[in-house]
Amino acid sequence: MPTFETLLYDVADGIATITLNRPDKLNAFNTQMMKEMIAAFDATDADDAVRVVIVTGAGRGFCAGADLSGGAETFNYDARSEADNAARRIEGAQRDGGGLLTLRIFDSLKPVISACNGPAVGVGVTMQLAMDIRLASTAARYGFVFSRRGLNPEAASSWFLPHLVGVQTALEWCYTGRIFPAAEAHEKGLVRSVHEPDDLLPAARALAREIADNTAPVSVAITRQLIWRMAGAAHPMDAHRADSRGIQARGKSGDAREGVTSFLEKRPPHYPDKVSTDLPDIWPHWTPPAFS
Repeated sequence: MPTFETLLYDVADGIATITLNRPDKLNAFNTQMMKEMIAAFDATDADDAVRVVIVTGAGRGFCAGADLSGGAETFNYDARSEADNAARRIEGAQRDGGGLLTLRIFDSLKPVISACNGPAVGVGVTMQLAMDIRLASTAARYGFVFSRRGLNPEAASSWFLPHLVGVQTALEWCYTGRIFPAAEAHEKGLVRSVHEPDDLLPAARALAREIADNTAPVSVAITRQLIWRMAGAAHPMDAHRADSRGIQARGKSGDAREGVTSFLEKRPPHYPDKVSTDLPDIWPHWTPPAFS
């Protein structure tokens, strides 16, 4: 099992829990955390024992945003160390670290549940936008504070956020940069449900168990990518092409036979297929855009 400096990583009964673990700094995001979170999602994808991923924070915060210990030059790439910049330089282009993380989460083969236990500001909230289902503690607070720091929204949030809450709400939150409570996040559709602090992780785990105990992992992996990728499709024909290829591939699989047989025999299913070896390629028309 991998070990990290800024994260706790645990796998138990099919559920991987990634805990942001810089509690003395409210789990502020830095280059090390970015690299380790990407590596953690690489690990969950590669591990067939992992059926669902939960992301939460240690201590009283989820993530207070970027680590501002660099002072006024925190966001100035020209003032950063070469090692820091190299971690964000892909194909010769300097990239936004939050975006590298959200794009990795976007590509996850496993469902991702956010259990937001406290303040989530800046990248602390934008990283959650690429997660599939967001649960919040009553202690959670959110803020797209970029306009109050002289910045623009990052982590591809200008794509994710309007898809989740609509353009009007996205613009209001980003224009004002104000901090708002979990109740407002729930009302506007950013989070699925709000829980008392002690009930948050049990609720997230119960949802994860519902997925892990009853569904075929390869089917879930395909479903996740269908829903996310088709959110930006130009025409429903794109979805029809992918659906058709998927149904053709999955219809003859051991999972499909087991799914039908277990239903008819009124017993729990035991799906044989694995994400690591049996995931069909149903995306021949899909080419992620290049960064330029």
